[in-house]
Amino acid sequence: MSLSPASGIGRFYKKSAKIIRFVRLGCTNRPFYHIVVMERRKNQHQPVIEQVGSYDPMPNENNERLVALNTERIRFWLGKGAHMSEPAAEVLGISGLLPVHPRTYMTAWRNRKTAAEAEASQNVAETA
Repeated sequence: MSLSPASGIGRFYKKSAKIIRFVRLGCTNRPFYHIVVMERRKNQHQPVIEQVGSYDPMPNENNERLVALNTERIRFWLGKGAHMSEPAAEVLGISGLLPVHPRTYMTAWRNRKTAAEAEASQNVAETA
């Protein structure tokens, strides 16, 4: 049995539910994700219909997380009725393709709160 190509096999059942989700690749402690369209009931290691992007969650030397999206194909699949997983919806919201996901706002709020607390504790330590 040969492996399916990374960009997908392109075969699917016409009436089955589709979903846009992440497929985890990479090594231990070094994840890398392909953003793919696949049938909803299949597990992430099954052959995918199409790869529509990639996401590298590890920050590079400029503290950036890299995302590559094929927006034309994502819009095509959303128009065909494909569902979205929550992590994929978050990334597409940050990229501007979809409305920003509410979890993104909550994460930003928590990050600002912890940064403010750290700054306040540092100011108290400096004055003491």
